[in-house]
Amino acid sequence: MSDSLKQINRRLMLKLGSVIVLMFGFGFALVPLYDVFCEVTGLNGRTVVKAESISHQIDKTRTVRLQLMTSIAPGMPWQFEPLVKYIDVHPGENTVVKFRALNLTRELVVGQAIPSVSPGLAANYLNKTECFCFNQQPLLAGEETLMGLVFFISPDLPANIDTLTLSYTLFNVTEHYVASSAQAGI
Repeated sequence: MSDSLKQINRRLMLKLGSVIVLMFGFGFALVPLYDVFCEVTGLNGRTVVKAESISHQIDKTRTVRLQLMTSIAPGMPWQFEPLVKYIDVHPGENTVVKFRALNLTRELVVGQAIPSVSPGLAANYLNKTECFCFNQQPLLAGEETLMGLVFFISPDLPANIDTLTLSYTLFNVTEHYVASSAQAGI
């Protein structure tokens, strides 16, 4: 091969290598970028926890229905359900609902609930002040618990939205919990 052809091949290899490195880096950046995008736009029903003070007016002239749904990810050996299937609330009113969880195994299982709100736009108006979904939930063998959610729907919810659906999917995070506990020396 001539020197000029070797030089062209070397430049091409450097360019292709750079593209591979950039694509690999972009793949790692996609997850945090997607999370930020969902928080900003309310896409995919992701809820945003707001740390602002909770001083708001209750709109007694309006009622919004919140439907509560649960699902369990494959490999999660729990029963998980809301105590009520829906609740009617006034925007701005602090409300408490409970969910029941039961570990069906003979060993410790740790769950993590991930919320989703629909319609997606409504996620910006559902404010959870306390939620079991903020933390992992360890349950011993056969243990049952009630897990609470304290929330309010912002009075700024658009008038055309009168029903919201809050859905929780429960995932088994026992392996991660045990590994984290071992690293922390617990």
